[in-house]
Amino acid sequence: MPELEKGPQGQRRGRGARERILGASQQLFRDQGINRTGMDQLCAVAQVSKRTAYQHFANKDELVAEYLRRFDPDVMSGVFDRTDLTPRERLLAAFEMPASTPLCPYIAAAVELHDPRHPAAEYAREYKIAIAARLTVTAREAGATDPEQLGEQLALLIDGASARTRVLGSECFSTAAAIAAALIDNAIPSPAPPQPGGDRVTTGPAPVPAGDR
Repeated sequence: MPELEKGPQGQRRGRGARERILGASQQLFRDQGINRTGMDQLCAVAQVSKRTAYQHFANKDELVAEYLRRFDPDVMSGVFDRTDLTPRERLLAAFEMPASTPLCPYIAAAVELHDPRHPAAEYAREYKIAIAARLTVTAREAGATDPEQLGEQLALLIDGASARTRVLGSECFSTAAAIAAALIDNAIPSPAPPQPGGDRVTTGPAPVPAGDR
């Protein structure tokens, strides 16, 4: 028989409390922020008791860290692991964000929490480092002369576009993508154009005109 629990109003509910807690955290942390969301409100939205919540998460800090891990556990695998795109196309695909893309949750968490030792802040930092690393690897595959520099430039551009989108309330990733294309083209050497007659192979001295013999 499946394990049951009782919610705040005493209703009997089936399994899935952990997922409801995480779902409520995504809604509330996004809409009103981490600091303004208390555990009482979160439990009410998730329809679980506080006792149940603390059985799944030792404290709110642990919940915030897990909330961030849920956003992109494989670090944009939908972009960087695509085999149907060239490395250059994968770099540009990192800027294909929906028009409704909000401020990056990792940036928002780091800004709100202030404490660099907070588990969520540490995870946000690790995620941002991982994004730059994946951009760097892809830039190297694309033939960039300085892939580390290009990776950091593109990572900074993604974060800037995300923050500006949130502040202005309008999509900024199309502009960021155009800037990214210019950076990528500047960082990747163009192949040398073929020289006239470059395919002709000569062996030995050039023939002497008949009039000079």
